[in-house]
Amino acid sequence: MTQHVRGVIARSAGAPVEMATIAIPDPGPGEAVVQVQACGVCHTDLHYREGGITDAFPFLLGHEAAGIVESVGDGVTTVAPGDYVILNWRAVCGQCRACRRGRPQYCFDTHNAAQRMALEDGTELSPALGIGAFAEKTLVAAGQCTPVDRAAAPEVAGLLGCGVMAGLGAAINTGAVGRGDTVAVIGCGGVGTAAVAGARLAGAAKIIAVDLDDRKLAGARALGATDTVNSRDLDEDAVVGAIRDLTGGVGADVVIDAVGRPETYRQAFYSRDLAGTVVLVGVPTPDLRLDLPLLDLFARGGALKSSWYGDCLPSRDFPMLIDLYLQGRLPLDRFVSERITLDGVESAFAKMHTGDVLRSVVVL
Repeated sequence: MTQHVRGVIARSAGAPVEMATIAIPDPGPGEAVVQVQACGVCHTDLHYREGGITDAFPFLLGHEAAGIVESVGDGVTTVAPGDYVILNWRAVCGQCRACRRGRPQYCFDTHNAAQRMALEDGTELSPALGIGAFAEKTLVAAGQCTPVDRAAAPEVAGLLGCGVMAGLGAAINTGAVGRGDTVAVIGCGGVGTAAVAGARLAGAAKIIAVDLDDRKLAGARALGATDTVNSRDLDEDAVVGAIRDLTGGVGADVVIDAVGRPETYRQAFYSRDLAGTVVLVGVPTPDLRLDLPLLDLFARGGALKSSWYGDCLPSRDFPMLIDLYLQGRLPLDRFVSERITLDGVESAFAKMHTGDVLRSVVVL
């Protein structure tokens, strides 16, 4: 029987979000209904509200969530009612060429629920990243549910659903940071600060955090940065010089661009050591272009990588990271700046713009 719950929608590009009643169908084959307990306010949700991802309005926002599986459809064997899960937006298919080659983290055919949630008048909703978790309940593909230890509070566990996982994975999975490495992270919002935490977890000897805001740099220090560079009044060459000075003049082994702009990418490229690695995890807008001398690409060697969702495999990474959190080795709770209700999402977007929060988290 269809259920009706409260949820936060974006009805048109740039308009403030609004509360609405959402119709949630019973789960069909391969689907699950999840009672949402907490959902982080991610910059991607703001991109959806602004029409920066698609124009498939109205959107049911929210995707960085944890909750309890309420019911499942036919054929679901991976989760059961009562399971405590983190939702992920990359439910792997198991059949594509990446999955068949043993690289499911690069799955080319990730899937979502086949049915659509809707408004009371029948208008179908587009769930953000196939999840739509700024709601009391949501309908997802069962493969989007990853069971984890319920000892972790949902406002902490849900962070792994997107931004924090992207940053941790950029360092650990994509950048393959190792013991004794030097690492620089450019941009210390939620993703960049998570990359700092990931580099620390991997055993990096020196972690340099770069940002325009001293508050964000202080947060990066709290999560493992050994050095900081405020780039507000520095040009590109000066930022590169500062990172090189802090690495004995040679540059960092791994440089993570968590901003995604041409100027920050050039900083990352030129501040790495010879044969070092650049990881792009900040998401560029479609209009941005990069100009680098081809000879510099050839002469410096190393690797230039992009990191999508931290190259994570949720079934592998989420339980492991939650275990590290419960052991006191990964301070995920430091990412939670405030706990809010569904009514506070629009205000959380404003705080995101001003840099007042690392993560606002809706708690239901």
